[in-house]
Amino acid sequence: MSSDTVILGAGIIGVSTAYYLSKHQDPTSIHVVEPSPELFSSASGYAGGFLAKDWFSPSLSALGALSFEEHRRLAEEHGGREQWGYAPSTCVSYVASAATRHSQKRGDDWLRDGTSRADAAPAVLDSLSGKTPAWLRRVDGDHMELISDEGTTAQVDPLLLCRFLLQECVKRGVRLHHPAKPISVVTNEQGEVSGLRIAVFESSAETELPCARLIITAGSWTGKVFQTLFPKSTLQIPIKSLAGHSMVLKSPRWHAGLEPNGCHAIFTTHNEGFCPEMFSRLGGHIYFAGLNSSSLPLPNAAAGKATPYSKDLAQLRQAAKEILGSGAEGEDDLEIVREGLCFRPITSWGTPIISRIRDQDLGAGMATRGGAEGGVFVAAGHGPWGIAMSLGTGIVLAEMVQGLKLSADISGLSFDGEKAKVYAS
Repeated sequence: MSSDTVILGAGIIGVSTAYYLSKHQDPTSIHVVEPSPELFSSASGYAGGFLAKDWFSPSLSALGALSFEEHRRLAEEHGGREQWGYAPSTCVSYVASAATRHSQKRGDDWLRDGTSRADAAPAVLDSLSGKTPAWLRRVDGDHMELISDEGTTAQVDPLLLCRFLLQECVKRGVRLHHPAKPISVVTNEQGEVSGLRIAVFESSAETELPCARLIITAGSWTGKVFQTLFPKSTLQIPIKSLAGHSMVLKSPRWHAGLEPNGCHAIFTTHNEGFCPEMFSRLGGHIYFAGLNSSSLPLPNAAAGKATPYSKDLAQLRQAAKEILGSGAEGEDDLEIVREGLCFRPITSWGTPIISRIRDQDLGAGMATRGGAEGGVFVAAGHGPWGIAMSLGTGIVLAEMVQGLKLSADISGLSFDGEKAKVYAS
């Protein structure tokens, strides 16, 4: 019997899992299936790429630390600074008045409350020690606070990181099926998962992939994929989506390599009621985002890159002009390089699902081979921390699939029918 593994979803979680799993098993027995005609066309390609070591709630702290260190190690080993813009980052909370931040929350709360990611920072340091970014427009009475210890935050260009990971996987022999979508699970005479039927868009043909282990890393579409493949299951995978508009800008005041204070992550608030985030990247770009919505409809996964909403982009552009513009009147001397809309997978309780799904939750007597020989797994719901948590998730999920000791405690991230009832109540 085959022990091939199929990974559904070629976003940052899927390609990270394939990358680390290919170190444990024959890479040619790993299949990655992605329906979008454009790779990394949602959160994996349009996220900010902010990395933190200790900004997380207790159930995520071990995974967060593991992932942060792996980002650093991988960058050192493979030239991440040059290949995907890995760089340490100084984090600043900025308000355009003398008022200071008077509340601190933990990891998942800021997202649910619609406040700033800076509220997840573990500590506030009083002095910037001359590390103020030159590209941020200052106004009379504004206030800045350093909110990261040295060596505990960094950033990457997530699109470039995703491309690197996928390229390495394919070089090793991992098989990419793209664009293609899953149709149905195939079972053997014992009722165990033994294959997966997929539709390959370009040829309009269906094919069957051998599959004893199935890993669903389909981001905001994870629940729909699970329901499609296990229609008789009563288990609902409660992954929702948080839509986010973003822009990549060029400013005459940001020149990577010439700025003596290096890369920055700036978190602030805006009078339009949202919390802008800005990251100055290597390569001379500034990523600007923070305008989020949980009400925008989730597009079909096979539709490709989502079209941004013009009203939201106009609001984001105006905020960028006010915060980053030069001169007393904030003249618009910013060049827009790219605009985008992505859908980040979230759960209502604020932490992701990284779990093997019990056979009894698959429905209608469906089963999998026991132990490391088979299984259905889900990894999704990382919200705004998908890039930060990606490498750690790939490591522990690959270990989970292989039945190995996990490198981080993720016991609080498991999910089954019993937990589903608790979360639903």
